[in-house]
Amino acid sequence: MQINFQQTLEMRNFRGAADLRLIVDLINICCCFDNLDDGASVTELKNELDAPGVDKNKDIRLWEDGNGNLIGYGDLWISEPSDAIDGALSFYVHPDIRGKNLESQIFQWAETRMAEVKQERGFPVKLRAGARDTQTERITLLEKFGFICERRSDRMERSLVEPVEQPQFPPGLTLRQMNPITDKLAWLELLNESFLDHWNHHPVTLESMEHWLKETHYKPELDLIAVADDGSLAALCFCEIKPEYSDRIGKKVGFIGVLGTRRNYRRMGLGRAMLLAGLQRLKDKGMEFAQLGVNADNPNGALRLYESVGFSKQLTKMAFFKDI
Repeated sequence: MQINFQQTLEMRNFRGAADLRLIVDLINICCCFDNLDDGASVTELKNELDAPGVDKNKDIRLWEDGNGNLIGYGDLWISEPSDAIDGALSFYVHPDIRGKNLESQIFQWAETRMAEVKQERGFPVKLRAGARDTQTERITLLEKFGFICERRSDRMERSLVEPVEQPQFPPGLTLRQMNPITDKLAWLELLNESFLDHWNHHPVTLESMEHWLKETHYKPELDLIAVADDGSLAALCFCEIKPEYSDRIGKKVGFIGVLGTRRNYRRMGLGRAMLLAGLQRLKDKGMEFAQLGVNADNPNGALRLYESVGFSKQLTKMAFFKDI
């Protein structure tokens, strides 16, 4: 692709399905150049942009050079109204044009959009972005434009070729899979209560949950809950298998997407039992590795729990913010 640096770059709106392949190609070019295993597919991107709350006319922008080549992309995931609103910015700039002012245009657009949200909703607003701790140029760029590192999180991985310990559940608690029809509201309430003390938690809405349940890779048998004798839900372990991700990185990986325990059921080994049950389900599905993410400063000892069942740190991500 011959990029034209001489003409003014054009920012434009998202044009729907016709843009998906262009965006995915740019994302994968950037990830390959930066030696990242993230990447994207058309199906994955479409699912992300179809999520509730995404305003495709306002929250997505593309930048083209004078020849019509896509060289920059940005999208914002804006949290539901609460006492504070976050705009999580994902942005990609073609390696051949980095450092030539396009990043500034993307940040300016994102800040302008979040200022509109602040005006509309009347709550404090933060613009957020991320980087791996190895991406020194991206970190320098974010700091140059006034972003502050607020938090670090680790991606952890465990081999599933090795044996998985048999889970031991506390008395009075039974493991079963979540029923998307009858358990949906109780599951959502449990999820939001479990993460009240989690850093930067925004309550998950029913609309968002229903979107998850419709994803092509959702498997009910990987959506586990612990049920008390009185029928109430005590804990959950939501696991995922994303075949396209596994194909990209060349190994079969399953994910512990969400692990949560209600407060009055903590400190009795239930979280560990749920985690082991999830690992066993992923192993039974033929996965070779399991991955999960954890905040480095998690107040509930999650890091120790994951290390105790064989997880080790694979990489570290940094969370940046900027007040708008």
